[in-house]
Amino acid sequence: QVQLVESGGGLVQAGGSLRLSCSVSGTIFSINAMGWYRQRPGKQRELVATITSGGTTNYADSVKGRFTVSRDNAKNTVYLQMNRLKPEDTAVYYCNADLRTTRVSANYDYWGQGTQVTVSS
Repeated sequence: QVQLVESGGGLVQAGGSLRLSCSVSGTIFSINAMGWYRQRPGKQRELVATITSGGTTNYADSVKGRFTVSRDNAKNTVYLQMNRLKPEDTAVYYCNADLRTTRVSANYDYWGQGTQVTVSS
């Protein structure tokens, strides 16, 4: 059983900052990429940022220069530092981990339950 538990969402004024955390627990052999996605009201889920086990990052154009993704491999935790937040960043943010539970199992995507981020203007 694998669980992804997110924390750090909330309400913030435009221009403010929030830091999201996501810890992965359970039966884990290895974690490849980890990342964050979001679903804005009336929109499909979209990529925000990802980071590989080696530290290579990828960002959506809309968050480049404002958001920073990082991870602590020893703690199986991924973070998203969000600065200069805008009202259009309002969304439910989901943590994602691409991992395998045993040495011989295939990689599989796991998702957190989502955390609400609301940015007021």
